[in-house]
Amino acid sequence: MAETRKVLVVDDEEIVRLSHMRTLAGQNCSVEAASGGAEALEKMQKDPADVVLIDLRMPGPDGLATLRTIKEKWPATEVVVITGYPSVYTAREAVSLGVFDYLAKPVEPDKLLAVANEAMAQKMAPDKAGKEGREKDSEKGWAKYLD
Repeated sequence: MAETRKVLVVDDEEIVRLSHMRTLAGQNCSVEAASGGAEALEKMQKDPADVVLIDLRMPGPDGLATLRTIKEKWPATEVVVITGYPSVYTAREAVSLGVFDYLAKPVEPDKLLAVANEAMAQKMAPDKAGKEGREKDSEKGWAKYLD
């Protein structure tokens, strides 16, 4: 039996967490949620996620601090930043920390699925480099990487 892939949704707004979880439901993956950076790191410590979707502005450790810790402790985990306050500074900082993608809210469900799929593809095939490899893999859908 194939190992279930895990996605962690981190956002301080419950409606956003539930929306992302609903979008990812039924995609043959396990989806958990955390309301902030501290809770996300606790969940990662217990059972690291393959892909983390994270907001930037949250109480406690913010998204960039949490991203930094995740990439230090679990470098193979792919992280996607989804923020309502995009800026050149945070985008540069996130890229320098190794973020997989940086998206501005609101994110349409189809876009969320596509980016999560690309991140999972990258996680499952880390030897593939560059955007072209991720785009080609994303066309195959979640099932290829999650079964």
